[in-house]
Amino acid sequence: MANTPQAKKRIRRNAKRATINGARVSRIRTYIKAVEAALEAGDKTVAAEALKKAQPELARGVARGVVHKNTASRKYSRLTKRVAALG
Repeated sequence: MANTPQAKKRIRRNAKRATINGARVSRIRTYIKAVEAALEAGDKTVAAEALKKAQPELARGVARGVVHKNTASRKYSRLTKRVAALG
């Protein structure tokens, strides 16, 4: 248990940040799922549009520190490759 006022404040702050960061990661996953759903349906134009929307979300996650830079790069690369293979 926290003893100092600063430690108590950190606990409160960390709980708030965890909620916000969880929402950010969830939002990124939603965008990625939209791309994957379009890929499953075999619709290249919809998949390409969804990928265009997912890329800035991934980049934003990296900027906010909720996703590692290489993880976002890997996800974007793999999705791009799958969309290109639909052609």
